[in-house]
Amino acid sequence: QMQLVESGGGLVQAGGSLRLSCVASGSISGINTMGWYRQAPGKQRELVATMTKDFTTDYADSVKGRFTISRDNAKNTVSLEMNSLKSEDTAVYYCHGEKNVGRATRDYWGQGTQVTVSS
Repeated sequence: QMQLVESGGGLVQAGGSLRLSCVASGSISGINTMGWYRQAPGKQRELVATMTKDFTTDYADSVKGRFTISRDNAKNTVSLEMNSLKSEDTAVYYCHGEKNVGRATRDYWGQGTQVTVSS
């Protein structure tokens, strides 16, 4: 099993910045894509940003130019730098990791960290 633990959420005013971090531990062999998803009240969980192990990124249109994902494969960490935050960024942010298990892939999730942006 692989565990993902997030840190860095909190309350910030609109226009401010936050940095989220996630560290993977346990059975980490075979990690491929790592990234961040978020879920606002009453909405489905959505992709925020992901990065493959060779550093290819994917961002939601709503965060392009404001959020930056980074990754340290040696430390098994993934971070999300969030700038120019808006009230609509308020959500629980989840770290996600995809791991190769044999010929299949398995998804792992952190417990989530709350980000609240006040307007």
